[in-house]
Amino acid sequence: MDVKDRQRLFLNIAFFLSGICFSTWTSRIPTIKSLFEYNDAELGTVLLFMPIGSLAGLPLSGWLVSKFDSRQPMTAGLILLAIAMAFIGLAQSTFLLIVAVTVFSFSMRIMNISLNTQAITLQKQFDKKINGMFHGMWSTGGIAGIAISTFFVALDIPMSIHVSVISSLAILTALYSYQHLLTGDRSTSGNKLSMSKPDPYIVYLGLLAFFAAICEGGMFDWSGVYFKEVVKEDLFTLGYLIFMICMALSRFASDRMMDLFGMPRTYLISSALIILGIGLAVVFPYFWSALFGFCLIGIGTAAIIPMTFLLAGSAKKYSPGVTISLIATYSIAGMLLGPPLIGYVSHALGLRIAFVIFALAGLMLIPISQLFFRHQKLLK
Repeated sequence: MDVKDRQRLFLNIAFFLSGICFSTWTSRIPTIKSLFEYNDAELGTVLLFMPIGSLAGLPLSGWLVSKFDSRQPMTAGLILLAIAMAFIGLAQSTFLLIVAVTVFSFSMRIMNISLNTQAITLQKQFDKKINGMFHGMWSTGGIAGIAISTFFVALDIPMSIHVSVISSLAILTALYSYQHLLTGDRSTSGNKLSMSKPDPYIVYLGLLAFFAAICEGGMFDWSGVYFKEVVKEDLFTLGYLIFMICMALSRFASDRMMDLFGMPRTYLISSALIILGIGLAVVFPYFWSALFGFCLIGIGTAAIIPMTFLLAGSAKKYSPGVTISLIATYSIAGMLLGPPLIGYVSHALGLRIAFVIFALAGLMLIPISQLFFRHQKLLK
């Protein structure tokens, strides 16, 4: 195996680990809600600290990828993430839970910026698109995490044991993978932010990431609760699981979809699938219809983030690391607004009504993507 293929393999493993850790946390949110006896608004407040922690990690992550090879903050972020995840399972008070959740999201932001910086740099060594494959591995890790969670929930094994096992495996794998990751990818230019007029290229891509994050992040946090409280399914991880499976399979095909349909049309198709999936789950909140709806939402959300980050790699004004950090700011804003907003609207009007917010966010992808590609044509 040559060097770039080995680097691609271990970067895939890093994306996989990130997905496992994130889905381990999100699939256990209904357990946390029950253990602490939170109502929807209280849970929404706890979830608010996820994007707050991510937002705090943004300036540091941008600085780290401009000063070091991306594998260094990536590995450090993953190890800190795994430690924080273990403490989420051990937390005995709301205060300690919030601290653990904040550190978890802080370290995930550092790791994810580093992951995507390395992915875009490695992409330039290949003639075909490979970025969607990396995000597919993240989703596959998510599926593995949910499947493991489903196993532990079915056997009634305590969450503290569950997350400690995953944490230990993640740390050991991260330490071994470090030596095989891409080196020498520190950007030497484009690292200085300009406070002049905002770059439309960044703004449009950022807004696409913002609305995608509302849909994707909201589904991560609330799909299990929806299946438990609205669909009345005891094995509440099933909805989350089918969402992640469909998203993962579609992400593996997203590079091919972009070549087949073109990016403008792929955004339109993604939007339509999100709206249709939410409509099915909300209008027909029964097991099979909700399951099929979640499947469509997974397919719809799959290509948006990989496609948006791939476009970010072509930005002229900033280096890949800085561009991703800027777009991630919009994404975090979506995560900041989405899950807590669902909690507050659900507390006031019910979870079914709150899920309509995802459909509205999906709808916004249409005008913004078309404005972006129209802007690109005007520049040519």
